[in-house]
Amino acid sequence: MTVVAKGRRSRRGAALTMAVAAVVVATASGCARDAGEVGADQDGGVVHVACGATEEWCAATTEQFTETTGVKADFVRLSSGEALARIQAGKGNAEFDVWYGGPADGYAAAGEQDLLEPYVSANAKAIPAKYKDASGLWTGVYVGALGFCSNGELLKEKGLDAPESWADLLDPKLKKDIGIAHPSTSGTAYTALWTQVQLADGDEDKALKYMRELHPNVLQYTKSGAAPAQMTARGEVAVGVIFSHDCIATQEAGFPDLEVTFPSEGTGYETGGVALVKGAKNPTSARKFIDWALTPEAQEIGPGVKAYQFPTNPDAKVSDKVVDLASIKVVDYDAAAAGAAKSALTKRFDEEVAQAPKS
Repeated sequence: MTVVAKGRRSRRGAALTMAVAAVVVATASGCARDAGEVGADQDGGVVHVACGATEEWCAATTEQFTETTGVKADFVRLSSGEALARIQAGKGNAEFDVWYGGPADGYAAAGEQDLLEPYVSANAKAIPAKYKDASGLWTGVYVGALGFCSNGELLKEKGLDAPESWADLLDPKLKKDIGIAHPSTSGTAYTALWTQVQLADGDEDKALKYMRELHPNVLQYTKSGAAPAQMTARGEVAVGVIFSHDCIATQEAGFPDLEVTFPSEGTGYETGGVALVKGAKNPTSARKFIDWALTPEAQEIGPGVKAYQFPTNPDAKVSDKVVDLASIKVVDYDAAAAGAAKSALTKRFDEEVAQAPKS
């Protein structure tokens, strides 16, 4: 499947105009508490969110939650790997109450480390079983498909069409012309890595072999999974490996010449989750946030801030800009298995392919 937007921009002349309108009600430390903070058996009427969605979506979601429920909310925007690390660092003295957004394999990995508290919301009954953990460890709030985001003008200069297979990315003409994040820091990139494992029938050695073959064509491994869309728009690379909704959002931000395609062999997808952090200092407010995040109202916020993921609640309205998962070939993406393998597999990637970017 191909989504094409008309228009062109030069490789060096395109200026990134994506505006980040973030309203963060957090303190300078991100989630500092007032003196005399409440104990674990109480609740301060506030919820502190580790948010893996876009900055704009995090802001709109926390604002709407407060407006709807009267419960104060703040957030810190973190990539999947960063969120997991911060929650792990806060074990025993939780910095956050809720983790919202980002691929569910990260939540599964957190569950393996006993960092999350199972919570089965009454609203979870509306969410299809394939988009939630049966024990309530996490529940899906959106779904997004991995794809390729291409700069058509740069590809034309190379005599190439937009890639439509994972094999196309290995073309020597794309040397240093692909943008992708690092799987240790980015849920997007880990989805790409785990997709290779699935396409290799579970053979991690074969999956890492593919990533080593891809390596010469990668300009850099970014920290954030959405960053390659901006790199492609600016003409720094010809192709970005990202979730398709991030490319569509970049098109709308002033780069209509970008093109979205999906690999014919099959692609992975993310189920963006929401979960209760173990030891949350505001557990009552946290559960209210989770309850609300599963409603149609909450899941319809995305398109208003150019976030075009598929909502998991069947009653939520779906934007016509959201990719229909039935129209593309997707792999059997088991978030629990991906989460269980994440630590060892990303370590191997770091050792055998490329080291993770430093903070």
